[in-house]
Amino acid sequence: MRDDLHPMTERSPGSRSLAEAVRAEGVRDEHLLSAIAEIPRASFVPPEKTGRAYRDEPVPIPHGQVTTQPSLVAQMVEALALRRDEKVLEIGTGYGWQTALLARQVSAVWSIERWSDLAETARANLERAGVDNAHVVVGDGTEGLPEQAPFDAIVVTAAFTAVPPPLVEQLAAGGRLVQPIGPGGHDDVTLFEKRPNGLVNVGRIVPARFVRLHGRYGYADDA
Repeated sequence: MRDDLHPMTERSPGSRSLAEAVRAEGVRDEHLLSAIAEIPRASFVPPEKTGRAYRDEPVPIPHGQVTTQPSLVAQMVEALALRRDEKVLEIGTGYGWQTALLARQVSAVWSIERWSDLAETARANLERAGVDNAHVVVGDGTEGLPEQAPFDAIVVTAAFTAVPPPLVEQLAAGGRLVQPIGPGGHDDVTLFEKRPNGLVNVGRIVPARFVRLHGRYGYADDA
């Protein structure tokens, strides 16, 4: 992170407090907790919502979407057991805070956002934060990014009843995938692993409420 963009005197107290709240929810990955303590969430929410940035709660963003609760973001990222030399695909960029956390863990992040204005905002947020190894594209997240595959890990930030087949195909052998499985609003965040016999359900991480995953291999667009 570039201190000239986010001085420690402005960002540290809230970020450190948020990291401690996340730790209290059971997250133990010290590298991830350090990233949460250093990356100012206030820079990744709408300006009028900055007063809520350091609470462990979702924050509304345009198009009826919300940012994921920080402790839930951390639980999902921790479950992926990321390594520095890996490449990650993120489905659902939002305002880019999770993208920034992922970028601290791995060599490259590719993130797909459905809404072009959200993607533009996320790019600007990431640039201001000095994140240079994350790439945000506009598209249908359920189709993945075949031109950048394979991915060592994939994280999906919206709910559907099954993992979209293109994401399974684009996951590297031994790769991990985290997705909320359910109808949207009452879901089980689930960890999967790509094994020789296909995608295997490793287990539930946590129950949660997510917006629905829309796209060719998800829910149809709202009328």
